[in-house]
Amino acid sequence: TPHMGWNSWYVWETHVTDTIMRDAADAMVANGMLNHGYMYVNIDDCWAVKPGSKDPQLGGEPRDARGRVSTNRRFPDMNALTDYIHAKGLKAGTYTSPGPKTCAGHVGAYQHEALDVERFAEWGFDFLKYDWCSYDKIAPNKSREELQKPYRLISGILKKQKRDIVLNLCQYGMGDVWEWGKQVG
Repeated sequence: TPHMGWNSWYVWETHVTDTIMRDAADAMVANGMLNHGYMYVNIDDCWAVKPGSKDPQLGGEPRDARGRVSTNRRFPDMNALTDYIHAKGLKAGTYTSPGPKTCAGHVGAYQHEALDVERFAEWGFDFLKYDWCSYDKIAPNKSREELQKPYRLISGILKKQKRDIVLNLCQYGMGDVWEWGKQVG
C-alpha cells in the first residue's frame, strides 16, 4: 500500500495542538484504520513558532541558541508526542517548508535544513511533508533545477539520519514533478 495516514491540516488547519494529535492517534486505533494500512499521524503546519505573532501560544524565539527549530506552546514536548503515537503502533509525521516561512507564516527550514532534520529525527518523526511555501522567494524563476534543489538537499540530509524518515514532496505539480520527484528522494 502507499503511505497512508491522517494529516491535521484538512480538519484543523492553523488550530492544531498536541491534544488534537493524540486524539487523532487514538481514533485511528479505535476505528480500525491501523488494521487497514493507515499508519501515519501527521502534524501539518503550525507546530513551530510563528515569528512576530502576538499570540502567546504561537510566538517566541523561532530557534534556540544552537539554531534548532523551536515548537510553539501548543506543542510542549515533541518527544512525548511521538512516543505516544509510536506506543499506539503508529508512525509520526511532521511538516516544514524549504522557504523561510511555512504557508501559515511559521518558521521554515531555509538555511537550517540539516539542523531541522536532525531535530525531527531526535524528536522521533518518521515522515516529513516538505511544502514549497515561501521558497518561491528564493527560486523565483522556477526552472526545473530550482524546483528540484530544495528536495535534493533535504533528501540527502534525511538519508544521513539514523532513522528512516519518509519524504513527502509538496510542490503543487510544478515543472512536471511526476517526471522527476522519485529521483530527488
